[in-house]
Amino acid sequence: MNVFRNKELRTALLWFAVTGLLLSVAGFFVSPVCGVLLLAASGCFTLLHLWFTKRRYQSIAALCRSIDRVLHAQDSVLISDNTEGELSILNSEIQKMTLRLKEQTDLLQQDKLQLKTAIEDIFHQLRTPLTAMQLSLSLLREEELTDARRLALTRELKNQLDRIGQLVETLLKLSKIDAGTAQFQSRTVRVCDLVTQAATPFTIPMEVRRQSLSVQVGDASFCGDLLWTSEALGNLIKNCMEHTPDGGVITVTAEENALYTQITVADTGEGIPEADLPQLFERFYKGKNAAPGSIGIGLALTQAIVTAQNGTITAANRPEGGAVFTVRFYKTVV
Repeated sequence: MNVFRNKELRTALLWFAVTGLLLSVAGFFVSPVCGVLLLAASGCFTLLHLWFTKRRYQSIAALCRSIDRVLHAQDSVLISDNTEGELSILNSEIQKMTLRLKEQTDLLQQDKLQLKTAIEDIFHQLRTPLTAMQLSLSLLREEELTDARRLALTRELKNQLDRIGQLVETLLKLSKIDAGTAQFQSRTVRVCDLVTQAATPFTIPMEVRRQSLSVQVGDASFCGDLLWTSEALGNLIKNCMEHTPDGGVITVTAEENALYTQITVADTGEGIPEADLPQLFERFYKGKNAAPGSIGIGLALTQAIVTAQNGTITAANRPEGGAVFTVRFYKTVV
């Protein structure tokens, strides 16, 4: 580094030169020896200042090179500096900022990977109904098609369109929750009203299957959003209904204490395979016993809704057989 290009050094050298010259001249008027000593002292102070300044600028240059390596991904962290002083404080603060930026970069990279995976999953989920729709349309073009066959193909088209619509609607709800834009009300919700609203859409399908719904919730209540939570509970009831044989029983119970309100939904079906339990609430995950046409996103939406309202959800198998889902809404932040 050329020190004479630095304005600070040039100013310091000029100051020491003028001061040393004036002191030396004044010293010669007193005594030649005093003048020489003052001139020598001024030279020593000047050299010491140059030496310390050069060390300081070397440290700054090393820090700049380290930052450059980090910026060009040649290194992950800055050089460590255990000394004291302003440069050490600056190095420490830049180190913190670098680590923070690295964490943000890693998070962005993870978000990109998750987005890529989500897009691939969505494409995979859409490809199946779209392929079926294309096949149905090609069959509908046949001239010698009977009315019964035409009606069956039309119903198949409607089913596939409903499946796509359900997928898009669920993904939109999940994206709102992920982005924090979903509006959740915080009101007292009676569990009996929640179960009534959640179970109403499944009344006829359960009657067709000769299934019964047993509700034992008492006067339990919690603070949350009735509409969102009814959709989450409805997904659990639907899941139990699809995995319970004809004539089975789906039981909804609730209890409340000083810490939380707990709601359980249990069935008398075949239960959940142990291998599926750790991944049951992952998006687009379909277990071994998944219902035909399942998208694998309903339980993921349920977990997102419950979590957004300071709750937790777990799944397990009952000792007497069947699956049980346990939802807890806590009265304080956990």
